[in-house]
Amino acid sequence: MKSNALLLAIGTLSGISVARELEPSAELSAWYDTGAAHQESMEHKIAQWEQAEAEGKFDSTQWTGRVKDYLACKDGKVELVKGDPLQTFRCKDLDLYDFQPHAAFGNSTGRGSGSWGWTAPNGREFSAIGQLDGTAFAEISKQGKLIYLGKLPYFSEPSRWREIKAYKNYLVVGSEAPGHGIQFFDLRKLLDIDPKNPVVFSNEKDLTAHWTEALPLGRSHNVVVNEEKGYAVAVGAQPRRNLPCDSGLQFLDLSDINSPLYLGCAAGDGYVHDAQCIVYRGPDVKYWGRDICYGYNEDTLTIYDVTQKNSTNIISRTTYEGATYTHQGWVIDPNWQDFLVLDDEIDERNKTGPAADGFPVTYFWDIRSLEKPKNSGIFKGTVRSVDHNQFIHRGLAYQSNYGAGLRILDISSIRWDPTAKNVKEIAYFDIFPEDDNEPGGGANNYTGTWSHYPYFKSGYIVINTIERGVWVVKRSNPWWWPW
Repeated sequence: MKSNALLLAIGTLSGISVARELEPSAELSAWYDTGAAHQESMEHKIAQWEQAEAEGKFDSTQWTGRVKDYLACKDGKVELVKGDPLQTFRCKDLDLYDFQPHAAFGNSTGRGSGSWGWTAPNGREFSAIGQLDGTAFAEISKQGKLIYLGKLPYFSEPSRWREIKAYKNYLVVGSEAPGHGIQFFDLRKLLDIDPKNPVVFSNEKDLTAHWTEALPLGRSHNVVVNEEKGYAVAVGAQPRRNLPCDSGLQFLDLSDINSPLYLGCAAGDGYVHDAQCIVYRGPDVKYWGRDICYGYNEDTLTIYDVTQKNSTNIISRTTYEGATYTHQGWVIDPNWQDFLVLDDEIDERNKTGPAADGFPVTYFWDIRSLEKPKNSGIFKGTVRSVDHNQFIHRGLAYQSNYGAGLRILDISSIRWDPTAKNVKEIAYFDIFPEDDNEPGGGANNYTGTWSHYPYFKSGYIVINTIERGVWVVKRSNPWWWPW
């Protein structure tokens, strides 16, 4: 009953607030600290996924794979199989270059999760694809085709949650599976693989390093990398009330990648769901050159000075109208950190604040003062869905919005119009046609797109989906950039 009452309080608070950014509520913060919101969210997702599995929707072998050349987005759709509504995809200015079901990457059960990319020193492009049973590897050919090379299995047990980043030539993999720890893998092992003989790597023989030292149960929700400063961060460790870190930011020195060195933690705001940690370059001269982490902490945007890794120095802690589950975000420009975008993963489902109509909300933050960030504006999505992960590249925000697929926003106007009224959706590829005929063109479910990687020089974007498999798309006008 207490959980329901507090969720009601969140909605009530959202409705009466006169400012978009708000001071955090001590009572609500204490409730979030119990882990109830995160646990309820995970249980809700698992229930949806188990039902889908029972209905056969996770059998990825039922879907057609491989695109011969590429399929242009024409008249607002791409037909992978002509006449089949479940293999016809709504689109705008994104062309399909390839699709491969999860079964093509050694996993017939579906359940894709996080993903990332790596560009080798010789320019070849590779994708790391999180799945239930491990991390699959594929090269993206010059023609935009996925070439399966092998897999790094899970370390302890399968998990629906697997998150991935890259540090120089190494992969960093975390998972919610107990005992998984953090896997470090040398991606250069992929360079000489014959695709005719994909390799299943060994956790005993092929890992560069494996770290569990300060993870009480060996599990984390996500991993973060600051390549410039040479460290990684494990966030969202369990259990929450485990001193001294309380599921906060846990830092690993990667100077010697073969032996990651634990540096300490920032526990002051408790559980961190996701973060971006970068050297500060921006208008707030007080913090120029400091090591900053932007934390997405369930009920707040929390900004840390982490120059000292063994203590907590919170610069600011701010919530906002509609805050239900502060999930993830990204600065719009790492070289001049004046604004960031933030998404909330439960506001659409719970119909709170600006998301009361079920359409996804992108929250724009003016961070020209790190001590007093302001929620300067919002952008409402065009299709009913739930927003999940987003990354920024050259003035464009690339968003994985579950059933609505990959959405791309032109956010280049935000510096001269912080209200976001001039932000435009310029492209999308909807990979989940099952909900296209729902009111609002979609549903507030946790189906479809989990993650994507938009940083390849070639312009190819790799999308990892929960049920079906992996997609390669490219903007129809890839030469145009706002910045």
